[in-house]
Amino acid sequence: MAYDVARIRGLIPSLGDGWIHLDPQAGMQIPDAVSRMVSTAFRNASSSAAGRHASSRRSAGILEAARVAIADLVGGHPDGVVLGPSHSVLLAWLAEALSSKLGLGTGMVLSRLDDEANIAPWLRVASRYGARVRWAEIEIDTCDLPTWQYEELITSTTRLVALTAASSIVGSAPDVRVVADLVHEVGGLMVVDAAAAAPYAHIDMEDLGADILTVDAAAWGGPQLGALVFRDPSHLDRVPAMSLDPHARGPERLEVGGHQFGLLAGLPASIDFLASLDDTASGSRRSRLETSISSMQDYQDGLFDRLLRQLDSLTGVMVLGRASSRVPTLSFTVEGVPAEKVAAHLADRRIETMASTRGTSRLLDSLGVSDEGGAVSVGLAPYTTTFEIDQLVRELRNL
Repeated sequence: MAYDVARIRGLIPSLGDGWIHLDPQAGMQIPDAVSRMVSTAFRNASSSAAGRHASSRRSAGILEAARVAIADLVGGHPDGVVLGPSHSVLLAWLAEALSSKLGLGTGMVLSRLDDEANIAPWLRVASRYGARVRWAEIEIDTCDLPTWQYEELITSTTRLVALTAASSIVGSAPDVRVVADLVHEVGGLMVVDAAAAAPYAHIDMEDLGADILTVDAAAWGGPQLGALVFRDPSHLDRVPAMSLDPHARGPERLEVGGHQFGLLAGLPASIDFLASLDDTASGSRRSRLETSISSMQDYQDGLFDRLLRQLDSLTGVMVLGRASSRVPTLSFTVEGVPAEKVAAHLADRRIETMASTRGTSRLLDSLGVSDEGGAVSVGLAPYTTTFEIDQLVRELRNL
């Protein structure tokens, strides 16, 4: 396998700004190919995919290509791909659509590991209609999410389990399939938030056992768009429609309002970028994705080990969690220094990170970290280098 980080960096113009970008949780840097596709589509596409005009036909083609690209990314079917402004918006629409199935006498299971996007919509529905909410807790020392607890949490009345495929804060990646099998035994739905996992792992929703899976394109350097993917596309016609079109069918039933066709054009380009990270990758897009992501993982494994070793060598710096399975993102604290001050110090030296403080993460709140000033979150991207890791550690040592 051939992973050339210098070649990859050359495909992303914004990396020439002099900054070190270690905040992929806020969105990775955008490849030039994505920007060019978006720019071209804004000039040539219509605001509607209906009609016989050439621009309308181009818009219809853009929409179809976007659904196919997402299906290739996660191992789904294009007919089951719902597109929208972001994965958080789509999860909110999904929760509203499923609310009639989550009333009094039913239950749902959420986790402390999840980001708010896969928690808040379900809590609103439960509060409104009386569904019982049960929580899966993390192990404080490792930030692992033990799956054995789901054997007690999932009961005959459980209708839905919402679970992340990976945490954007501490990187922990729970065994989703074990949980999915348990909820399927009682006839419930498995909703998987793969937004933080998709940039780092080869996603296969069949292997995960996800009935509905969500991703966010900005997480891998795509446009500001999200997708919901139904493993069984026919399920969409059994879900109450959210669309303003009373005749909507399939994915359109959960697509509220019109599409941004200019942005949608960048979606296949961003996934093709992921598929080209290894320049020897060949075959179908799905095959190229598997080869390229495997190559990236090999590269990032060494880089992440280097990051962990160097952070461990710093006095007063504590990395949160040591999950047995994870993606290359983490959070750390600096003794006696609030997270916002650490992030500001690094930003003054042109190193971009994220500061999570009280109220921004249920995970950090449950660990008690928010009470001590919060934590700084960093992560790797396909374009991260050893120099950037070393520079981060050097500035933390100076702090």
